[in-house]
Amino acid sequence: MNTGTIRQLLQKVPLFKDLTDYEIEPVINLAKHRMYRHGTHIFMQGDPLTNVYFIHQGKIKIYKTDFHGKEQIVNVLQPGDMFPHQGFFRQDDYPAHAEVLEDAVLIYIPIESFESYLVNHPEICVKLFRVLGDIIVDLQIRLEEKILHNTYEQIIMLLLRLAKSYGKKTSDGMSKLKTRFTNRELANMIGSSRETVSRTLTQLKKQNMVVIDKSGAIILDTDALEDELF
Repeated sequence: MNTGTIRQLLQKVPLFKDLTDYEIEPVINLAKHRMYRHGTHIFMQGDPLTNVYFIHQGKIKIYKTDFHGKEQIVNVLQPGDMFPHQGFFRQDDYPAHAEVLEDAVLIYIPIESFESYLVNHPEICVKLFRVLGDIIVDLQIRLEEKILHNTYEQIIMLLLRLAKSYGKKTSDGMSKLKTRFTNRELANMIGSSRETVSRTLTQLKKQNMVVIDKSGAIILDTDALEDELF
């Protein structure tokens, strides 16, 4: 991959999209790239934090595990996203596992080099703070959902959140999730059980709020789901 290709890829990343060719040159000089196959791990929770990654192609699952090996999915990232967000300007370890859900092409920059770049480019720091602010708001919303709503409502809110991030509108106004999620993965996103998610989806399917097509994709009636919460 030549520098021109790396420039084109990086300028699609929201953090860098407004930079001129001259401004983005230092980033290109630091950047490397690599392809990762489905099912492989980019890093493991607790590994020394060394790189910041930018997704050009594919999807990455960020998840944590407890002492018993129970999985908690933190996020599913897609092209244009960067990770990890925790650890900038800190001596730290990777806070979670990063697993490749779909074959991925990643651009990565050593953390130490990236931090030096940020120090000398305050306009990028401001953009990074906005990204981190969005993440904090998302985590606050998830915490409120956990505290203020029962499991049935949490599952509906999760489906609506996934529709916003991964949904594609169909001709009849429904939202089809472009990324496949198993019931186990859905449960792990909200700290519930696979059985509870399965029962809830069955209930929502009976009310035609959720449809599973022949390919196994989830199709959501987002208007009906929103009405179910109020």
